[in-house]
Amino acid sequence: MTIALREMRAEDWPEVERIYAEGIATGHATFEAAPPEREPFLSTRVSGLSWVAVSGDGLVGWAAASRVSAREVYRGVVEHSVYVADAARGTGVGRALLERLLQSADTLGIWTVQSSIFPENAGSLALHERCGFRIAGRRERIAKMTYGPEAGRWRDTVMVERRSALAGTD
Repeated sequence: MTIALREMRAEDWPEVERIYAEGIATGHATFEAAPPEREPFLSTRVSGLSWVAVSGDGLVGWAAASRVSAREVYRGVVEHSVYVADAARGTGVGRALLERLLQSADTLGIWTVQSSIFPENAGSLALHERCGFRIAGRRERIAKMTYGPEAGRWRDTVMVERRSALAGTD
């Protein structure tokens, strides 16, 4: 699949939302039962760390990051998400997006990029490992699912992180 990567724009929201909803439907992407509204989503993303993958006439994936805290000492720590459209999974779109996000994070002085992934999401865990993430820990029974086939079940998450070799090395 041939793709082009570019920064996410506000007008991308309908396709970003569609891809987000496809991920939610798997039951293994997020605790959220539905995508958020456009403005709250876009307003919490770090400028320069929101990317989309475009193939043909449409978006086939996105990656974005938000700050983990407003406290100055955590200015170089972000939490990210990567979502790939159902039809594009397994084609390298996720890796391209994650690598671009990590390159941008290094340029922006971000020293830690982290995420929480359901242990059942083997594809995402493998992607993150290939991109230099390590497992920082497992959070047991961190929250209860409210939707889908996993509704009512307490879920674990695996915390992954990637420490920059360029930023925060002093």
